[in-house]
Parts: sequence; C-alpha cells; structure tokens
Amino acid sequence: MSLVSYPEHESNRAVWSEAARRYADDTEATLAFLRAGGTNFVAPEYDFLRPLMPCDRAIHLQCAGGRDTLSLWNLGAREVIGVDINEDMIALARLRGEALGASAQWIRSDVLETPEWLNGTADLVYTGRGAVCWLMDIEAWARVIARLLRPGGHFYFFDGHPVSWVWDLNAEHFQLDADYGDYFSARIYEDEGWPTSYIPEAYQQGKLAKKFERQWTVAQLVNALITAGLALEKLGEHPDLYWDTFPNFAPELAAKLPQTLSILARKPE
Repeated sequence: MSLVSYPEHESNRAVWSEAARRYADDTEATLAFLRAGGTNFVAPEYDFLRPLMPCDRAIHLQCAGGRDTLSLWNLGAREVIGVDINEDMIALARLRGEALGASAQWIRSDVLETPEWLNGTADLVYTGRGAVCWLMDIEAWARVIARLLRPGGHFYFFDGHPVSWVWDLNAEHFQLDADYGDYFSARIYEDEGWPTSYIPEAYQQGKLAKKFERQWTVAQLVNALITAGLALEKLGEHPDLYWDTFPNFAPELAAKLPQTLSILARKPE
C-alpha cells in the first residue's frame, strides 16, 4: 500500500538513472574491491559502525548501486537489504550482490514506502552519502526508520553536514552560494545536471531530468528521529569529506568547518 507520494521523488527517480551510467562503469573495480574484503566507508563511520557489528540484518535506505550496502556485509552484517527508488541502481546492486554471493536482497521502492513486511526486523538501519537532500518529508522518513528497527536496534546516519550546503562549490574559499546560501531555507531547489566532480560531463549527454533537493537542518533531523520514538545516543561532526565537494579549495581549508555529520540513535526495548 502506498504510504505517501511526492512528484519530486518520481522525478528524482529518473535523475538517478543518469548517475547509474557512471556507477555501472565502476562495477569491475567495485567487485574487485569488495572481493578483497574492502569496506567503502569514511574514517569516522567506522567508529560508529564497528561497535554495532556483527548483526543479523542491516537495511540500507537509498542504497544506490549497492557498494556501501555490500560494505556493511563485509563489515559483519549477516544479511543486508538495500532499498532504492531507482530501478537501474537496484539492478546494478543485484548484479554486484549476486557476483559476490552475498546474503542480500534488493527492493525497488521510494524509501518512504519501504515494504511493511520489513517492520521490526532490522538490527541496523543505515543511510548516508548525499541521501536525505532528495527527500521531501523528513518526519515520514524518521517514522520509516523507527518501524524497520527491532527493539534495541540502531539507526546510523552519515551524510553531508547541513552547514556544508550553503557554500559555493566552485569557489576557492568559503563563500556563500548565491542560491543555496541560506541554512534555514525551506525551499525546494529544482535544477538539471550534476557537479562534474561527481558525475563527469561525458555521462550527462542528452536531455536531463529535473532533480529536486532540499536541505534539512541538524535540528530537523534530530527532532524528527526523537518524535518517531528513537533515543539519540551520539552525534558526531567531522571535517572528513565523502566526495570531491570543493575541487578548487586548498586541501586543508575544508577541514576548518564540519563537512559531515553522524547521528546514532536506538529504538528503545
């Protein structure tokens, strides 16, 4: 049964087919990395994730091509389930999981409509890496997380720090972006195309779909999880980047402000 429907999400579904073309070209390298036991996490994520392993079931919301989901399997999750809105990403994740012989399931679904048969089954729900900016309802997102977790299960969030949203990505120093430079804006941003430091121009040929993003403040994220009934356990603010966010910065400059955010929460027994 459909729980919620946002037209922006459907447009974003098409957008991620554009990104899937680049992800697919990395498949052989990704499989070699994962077969060797690799785990695709940024340094601070290990401090949060390793104490939660091993676990029986980890659900990765907005899993894209499955590299991070299968990294959870390598890290110690006995079974992983990836959920993503885009069918091309799910097909790519399934191909990778089958090639590795992983204990994995892949579900094509809007994250806000994640199937209810998964309710109460997750020891760990994970999301991150540029995920929540694509969602139009953060309170509905938090309710999904709460229903997926078993009592005592944990939710771990790792994503861009909301304050990093406000900067001009092409500048040589911290400079407010002309469009995105308001931390408290509730605006839904509509545009086409991708930063070429993330998706090279060669993958952005032809007519591109409209993508819709919005930023959520730290307070909005935390309060949504608390309202959904989760107990906040730990916050982390990190200088670490997870993609080439500021290609024109001096390497040490970005580390002067928080670039990524961790949230660890637990579903009470």
